[in-house]
Amino acid sequence: MLAKIPSYALIGLYTYPVVVEVDVSKGLPVFNMVGLPEVAVRESKERVKTAITNSGYAFPYDRITVNLSPADIKKEGTGFDLPIAIGLLAATNRIPLDKVQAYLIMGELSLDGYIKPVKGVLPMAIAARNAGYQGIIVPEENAREASVAKPISVIPVQTLSQVIDFLRGDINLASCSFDHDADEIDHVGYRVDFSDISGQEHAKRALEIAAAGGHNVIMTGPPGSGKTMLARALPSILPPMTFEESIETTIVYSVAGLLQKNQALVRQRPFRAPHHTISDAGLIGGGRQPKPGEVSLAHNGVLFLDELTEFKRTVLEVLRQPLEDQSVTISRAMASVTYPAKIVLIAAMNPCPCGYLGDPKHTCTCSAIQVQKYRAKISGPLLDRMDIYLDVPAVPYRDLMNTSGKETSDLIRERVIASRHIQSKRFAKTTIYCNSQMSTRHIKAYCQITPDITRLLEQAMEKLGFSARAFNRVLKLARTIADLDHSVNITEAHIFEAIQYKTMDRGSDTISNIIKDNQESYEESTMYFSD
Repeated sequence: MLAKIPSYALIGLYTYPVVVEVDVSKGLPVFNMVGLPEVAVRESKERVKTAITNSGYAFPYDRITVNLSPADIKKEGTGFDLPIAIGLLAATNRIPLDKVQAYLIMGELSLDGYIKPVKGVLPMAIAARNAGYQGIIVPEENAREASVAKPISVIPVQTLSQVIDFLRGDINLASCSFDHDADEIDHVGYRVDFSDISGQEHAKRALEIAAAGGHNVIMTGPPGSGKTMLARALPSILPPMTFEESIETTIVYSVAGLLQKNQALVRQRPFRAPHHTISDAGLIGGGRQPKPGEVSLAHNGVLFLDELTEFKRTVLEVLRQPLEDQSVTISRAMASVTYPAKIVLIAAMNPCPCGYLGDPKHTCTCSAIQVQKYRAKISGPLLDRMDIYLDVPAVPYRDLMNTSGKETSDLIRERVIASRHIQSKRFAKTTIYCNSQMSTRHIKAYCQITPDITRLLEQAMEKLGFSARAFNRVLKLARTIADLDHSVNITEAHIFEAIQYKTMDRGSDTISNIIKDNQESYEESTMYFSD
């Protein structure tokens, strides 16, 4: 007899329906599996056979053929164990076939019949809901994750016997529900608060702007100046994730198998800090069947690259496309997948190999050639994609001992949330969340400037050598500064502050001349840096 069990498989973050066809016929006992199964799928026949026997049911010793349709796409993972077992029992008339086909079924079987969790349940549950299935039968540990795709009925199960009894109608199993409004609070438990950081007021201001607009930051400073601490404090001032952002991030973590036990949603913005020995595939994603890398795991959060110059140049260069497109496309012979990568990139580096170039209290021992080679590890196109260049000097003793007047992350976070609220109203009819994601069309619409500002930017482009990309990023940055200032229009003060953040090693004399030519506007902008 032939039984067809509905299931799903994944290619990247996208699902496609797979029908598990099980045929049991008379003949020599043999178990054949076709339909391009990978090793883990081919091995399922041993797990299925043993699990059925240990659950107290007779395994059919006949000619068994299992086909995973469509047969021209490779299948991987252990989620087909349970559909294959149910198909065998349905093909031998132990389970009513009409009841089976009303549910999407997935799960890995252990040898004693217990059902273990699998990866990628959330996108499969969403696909099952959209396809109109009555419900989805999943391992108990995946139930809260799958229940996010409401209103589909999610049936959590622990054992193969429990699934069989439910499908026969011998027992009733309660569906799992999830109320995302009552889920865990997302802003608790950050390791570093901004009030823990001594001094560095200008750096805190820059990171506040970065958090408000989703801008990339590169910090340069001597060892021990607090670059890493500043980066780790950034998530504490980021706005809460919207439900849509949580869904997007949770799908990535579900596919990667990184959701914690019984976790429903990723509610806290990710903070990923890979070691500098990481490969390009580890950072960007890859493999024979492409998996998400650190860039995608930081989706809607922060990717922190400490000791930037220690990363291999080839690894850093693969960041250029994700920073521009906010997605990663990985092409392989078997598949081409796209993962999201809307991130805030925070990079930290020393100014030279010894780390003390420009430090008034330490002597730099590096030659000019050494410094040049050291900085050449970071390409111009990658630097051009950074919005804020931030100098982080060593903290003076008086600032280390000063414990008064420090703003907490909660206070800064309120200003960031207010700025994001302005942006959400501005981009209400688009898929954009923040200013850094604006395209050229959006910049023309929302970053309109006066003729005086136009002349100022023209002067900056000529004397500082800004590219067209840098020009657009200055306007995006100025738009965020204006939003923090609750200003409808971008003023010269906002442009000046944005230009200062976009200038690194472009010549202090040149910057001074531009400021001198526009002294009045510059003096207005310096209020942002006062202690």
